[in-house]
Amino acid sequence: MVTSAVSLPGFQSPAVGFEQPFEMLEACHERVQRSLALLARLVAYIDAKGHDASSRSAAGDVLRYFDIAGPHHHEDEERHLFPLLKEHADARVRGAVAQLQADHVEMHALWQRLRAVLLAWRDGEPAPAVTDAARTLARDFAAAYERHIPLEESLAYPAARTLLAAADLQRIGAEMAARRRA
Repeated sequence: MVTSAVSLPGFQSPAVGFEQPFEMLEACHERVQRSLALLARLVAYIDAKGHDASSRSAAGDVLRYFDIAGPHHHEDEERHLFPLLKEHADARVRGAVAQLQADHVEMHALWQRLRAVLLAWRDGEPAPAVTDAARTLARDFAAAYERHIPLEESLAYPAARTLLAAADLQRIGAEMAARRRA
């Protein structure tokens, strides 16, 4: 299979395909960080200027990312990496996996609450202002990812890479791609 790596505007790393599952997961982390930065800018924008077409569009962009790509990413890890690591990795990595799984539960709960705020910002007539609760929720959601991503990239992914053969990576990549087509 021939693959190409092209640079996308705004991304620091080349585009990758599902034949490179770890690189795809790391690229997803970059998109998570971009979406969280957009969320922070959105909160500041609404504080300064209120709601308009730009704020509604940004709220929609954040919703779209965390409603679609975010759940796929967590499912990829929960299906393909965490069971493998829980069975074959050392105690330190197994502890990290337990933390990462708890993080997924926390992030899902935070997202459900934040999602309601973003829907109101996107669709409300009039759209509500940024409350202290919404501001805290956005910060907590971002902070959860800021703690989570480094643990995956520094410990879980490297450990899983050592346990997977090329055929395993190909199978995982194909399953990741198939879930996104479904």
